[in-house]
Amino acid sequence: MTTNSASARYEGFGKNGKGAISTRSGVLSDQPYGFGTRFEGQPGTNPEELIAAAHAACFTMATSFALASAGHDVGTLETNCVVTLDKDGAGFKVTRSELSLSATIPGISQEDFASIADDAKANCPISKLLNCEVTLEKSLAG
Repeated sequence: MTTNSASARYEGFGKNGKGAISTRSGVLSDQPYGFGTRFEGQPGTNPEELIAAAHAACFTMATSFALASAGHDVGTLETNCVVTLDKDGAGFKVTRSELSLSATIPGISQEDFASIADDAKANCPISKLLNCEVTLEKSLAG
């Protein structure tokens, strides 16, 4: 079992409030977030961006380990993730996480690549955590 932690602080309330996010590792240290960073494109981060980063990283790592288990030890994986936040009644809900994988893996068939990527999408811990539609576009160079 592994555990990780992060913290968030928010001063003021609603649209006028300002927050900061920090992680145990220090990768994020008092990173600003709030209404402006979430809905108005202001500098800083927001929860959905952090979810997208976590999902892209988790899926890519799961794919990498599955490829290694299948005997592939050379190649490149690049994943983009777009998380969609939609209105849900009086609040909001994450409704989609769209993964897009571009890979270069010498010696793998299209079928094996697709099977490994699809399995990673279904079984990476962040995919399992999310309560939304998860999609995957994949392309194999060469």
